Amino acid sequence: MSQIYYLIRSRADGRYLVAHPQTATETTKKDGYLLMFREDFDALSYLNTHGADVAEQFAVESVAGSQVKSLLQRWGFVGVGIVQDPLLPKVDFLTHF
Repeated sequence: MSQIYYLIRSRADGRYLVAHPQTATETTKKDGYLLMFREDFDALSYLNTHGADVAEQFAVESVAGSQVKSLLQRWGFVGVGIVQDPLLPKVDFLTHF
């Protein structure tokens, strides 16, 4: 059985919520790291905590783990940021190869 992840997407233009962590050796400028959540309520908590004034402009959608690779390639993301704690937030960044 495949893992399900939850993503935050703009209702206005369909773009996904991404992170652009600052690195000392940034050599390429791609479209960042796709933020992914393990539960839908974690994504909603993240929105309500860090963007309460714009939360209604976003929607939470689900994606199967088997679809993540093609999603990264289609949108040109560097990798994923799996949000471990939506309140702090604590994010584990993984680079796509």
